[in-house]
Amino acid sequence: MAEDDFYGEERSSSGLLILLAGVAFLLGLGALGWIYALQNRLTSVEARLGRVEARSIQQATEQAETRRRLRATAEAFGAKVGITQRQIESRAEDILRQQEEATTQLDARINQQEAVTRKQVSNVSTAVSTVRSDVGGVKKAVASTRQELASTEKQLHAAIGDLGMQSGLIAKNADELNYLKRLGARNYFEFTLRKGESPLVISTVRLQLRKVDVKRSLYTLEIFSDDKRVEKKNRNVDEPLQFYTGNPPILFEIVVNKMEKNQVSGYLSTPKTAPSPNGSLLQR
Repeated sequence: MAEDDFYGEERSSSGLLILLAGVAFLLGLGALGWIYALQNRLTSVEARLGRVEARSIQQATEQAETRRRLRATAEAFGAKVGITQRQIESRAEDILRQQEEATTQLDARINQQEAVTRKQVSNVSTAVSTVRSDVGGVKKAVASTRQELASTEKQLHAAIGDLGMQSGLIAKNADELNYLKRLGARNYFEFTLRKGESPLVISTVRLQLRKVDVKRSLYTLEIFSDDKRVEKKNRNVDEPLQFYTGNPPILFEIVVNKMEKNQVSGYLSTPKTAPSPNGSLLQR
């Protein structure tokens, strides 16, 4: 029994060794296969690297040639550009110089124009100030005139003429007569008659002074109109003397508002429709 057991154990050990040897063989075969595959891959990689290196060398050579050509072209272009650049710089300097000259001239013109404008503005300002002053003076004059006219209008009064006709406003002095002229309702002719002189032509009639009584403020005059003679005897100062003349007849009025020794002064009033005077000796 002991001997059998010994042989049995020996057989078991041999089997194990064979198994291990088989496994080792298989592992060796696997390792050889893996090594072969690695070798093939390495060879492929080396071949690829070789191609890449060759391509890199070719590209480097091409790039060097390209750089050489570019350098040569750049040098040639640089030479041409250098000439053009110098021309451009020269032209630019000319243009800048011309611009500076033009700017200087323009500044001078602007300064001159500004001086002229300032002078004109000053003149205009002076003129405006003068006009304002004149306008102020005119306004004051107008206001004063209005006051005078208002005062004159208050002093004027209506009266009944010696023929019993309403004569309207009567002027007792030059200011009041000027006011009536401004109203423009009638025509007014001023006159001065002296005793002893020939009849005075006024408008379309003739007037002649016959008598003056300064103490009593009375006077007498004759009116020649339409080949007729009308006497206005012993009349008062500021009394409207009325008479008809023309065809158709229209009402004329005479007012004597100033009396001196041997002479009287006043005005003749006629309607706007009266005939134009021929050779009147007096101003309207």
